[in-house]
Amino acid sequence: MTREEIKELLNEAEKRFAAETNLIQLESGRVIFVGDTHGDFEATEKIIHKHLKPGNKLVFLGDYVDRGSASLENINFLLQQKVEHPDSLFLLMGNHEGYTVVSFHPADFWGGLDVELRQRYSEALSKLPLAVSTSNGIIALHGALPDVPSLGDINKIKLGSAEWHQITWGDWQGREGKFLGIDPYTGRPQFGRGWFEEIISRFGKNILIRSHQPSAPRVMFGGRCLTIFTSSAYRHYVPERTIALVDLERGLKGVD
Repeated sequence: MTREEIKELLNEAEKRFAAETNLIQLESGRVIFVGDTHGDFEATEKIIHKHLKPGNKLVFLGDYVDRGSASLENINFLLQQKVEHPDSLFLLMGNHEGYTVVSFHPADFWGGLDVELRQRYSEALSKLPLAVSTSNGIIALHGALPDVPSLGDINKIKLGSAEWHQITWGDWQGREGKFLGIDPYTGRPQFGRGWFEEIISRFGKNILIRSHQPSAPRVMFGGRCLTIFTSSAYRHYVPERTIALVDLERGLKGVD
């Protein structure tokens, strides 16, 4: 793509994101949840071609750039698909989309952009929604459940707030307790089973589908928390790329 084509794509994608709320509600059909792709364009393309069809909704859980070898191709392809299929494909925000809010290293995608394009990608991706809620009791997001009074209050979360930080940067830790504090080394919010059970009950949901953390167990908390990862960039943690398929009339159909 030329520079002008990229800028036009970002303009159109930003319009789609601006029309959405932080919390996307899905009521019917089949939903395919996709974990971090991190520049794994081959995985993204395969999933789109196989699953983006009538009756299906695709939900990507964030982290489209950095780590992998094809970040620019990956994010631009996803943005094109969003522009063309705004009601069938949903892109949630991960911590790697919030680089200009909370910077990190290494950030090969962001570091490879010039000032103008970095600003334009940042402006467009800052409009990404934060979570998906389904009619059969699932909530899906990138990292951890946020400490807000109700499910609907996710729509009030501001970019860069503590609750935004929980969603985009929150890590599972295998310790007892509710909120486990901020990791002094990484600066990331930490949660355990107590936190999960309190917040998911508050939201009236049964299952959390998340990504973000390739080292986390795939299934936790009695089968109520599923962590999926869909990038080959972390093969030392996740030898197989996974997605989750859900029939909203029935429930979780399986992990592929």
